[in-house]
Amino acid sequence: MFTGMNFIVPDRIETGSRIRAAARSVARLAAERADALDRTGGFPEHDIVHCHEAGLLAAPLPMALGGSGLDAPALAPVLLDVLAEVGRGSLALGRLYEGHVNALSLILRYASGPVLERLVADIRAGHLFGVWNTQPQSGGLDLDPDGTGRLAGVKSFASGAGSVTRPLVTARRPDGRQQMLVVTLEPGTRADLSSWCAHGMRASTSGVLDFTGLSVDAQAAVGEADDYFREPHFSAGAWRFTAVQLGGIEAVFDSLRTHLVATGRGGDPHQAARLGEAAIAVETARLFVGRAAAMAADPDAEPARVIAYVNLTRLAVERAGLDVLERAQRSVGLAGFLQTHPLERLMRDLATYLRQPGPDRALTHAAAHVLADDRPADALWRDHRDEGTLDRSPVDRQPDCAA
Repeated sequence: MFTGMNFIVPDRIETGSRIRAAARSVARLAAERADALDRTGGFPEHDIVHCHEAGLLAAPLPMALGGSGLDAPALAPVLLDVLAEVGRGSLALGRLYEGHVNALSLILRYASGPVLERLVADIRAGHLFGVWNTQPQSGGLDLDPDGTGRLAGVKSFASGAGSVTRPLVTARRPDGRQQMLVVTLEPGTRADLSSWCAHGMRASTSGVLDFTGLSVDAQAAVGEADDYFREPHFSAGAWRFTAVQLGGIEAVFDSLRTHLVATGRGGDPHQAARLGEAAIAVETARLFVGRAAAMAADPDAEPARVIAYVNLTRLAVERAGLDVLERAQRSVGLAGFLQTHPLERLMRDLATYLRQPGPDRALTHAAAHVLADDRPADALWRDHRDEGTLDRSPVDRQPDCAA
């Protein structure tokens, strides 16, 4: 047993160290460029190229396909750190990279052999992938019923519009079910960014894509109808964007702390209290995201429990982010709202990215699970397999006096 462990663990440690180092390098340069890209149409093109050169775009692929196995369950803690690191450098880049990782995860899970082989070549060539499922309430994207494979309709809030060249989209088939397709796009085509006048996350270039008239062949299809919505992966995968949000929260926290040190105001008891409360919020978010990542990566975990916990994580991270934003704004004051202050863009980007869809539904879904579960609070999110690995408290280790 120990021989096997000695063979496997160092390899994972080496892989994790290498990918984390690559993410730090990408995040550092992205942070330096982020202010200049804080404008309409300011897509982080050079950062995406850096991601490719650093191996991050291909990293989710198994090693046998030229990646680093970042999508493997065993590397979930590494993926968490990578997503948070990139988000800490630039939330806009983090959003784009998380969409790329999400697309690759779906492709690796559902694509047939020939489709996977073709897409792997595109991944290794440096194409940016993304997942575009959102569409207007009226309309959407349809796969032409005449059998020609022609598309008609649009996708909205498509992050990386005009720059993502291999989006994974959902299209309505003639039978009403949704089919995943990876579409080939040329840079700068079919994108309308005129509606993306956002408060923050401007560099994510989230726009409307019109696919009308574009033809796709059978090699574009990923999986079967409605595979995109298969649980628990559809809901549980949300932990990944909470990891990016965590990075944004940490960036605001670090900027707040730097401000207090630079201004010599950290010793004020009110400022110290706010910083302490912000530190609690940051660590709460990280603990939730870490637990969610571990549960989502566990093939033996109860699907309903995983979904419920990830939904709680979404709200816990949102709350932590809002708490840190409030403490930072109160501590720094009006200066933090000036464009010349490092906090100004960080706060706008975080406030915008925290607005994820369906937060109330996620919370009530998790509450319904808790209500129906008869396990006590200490066992709600921990199954019997954890019991043997928990450290016993000092009291438990005391000798039995009655013996």
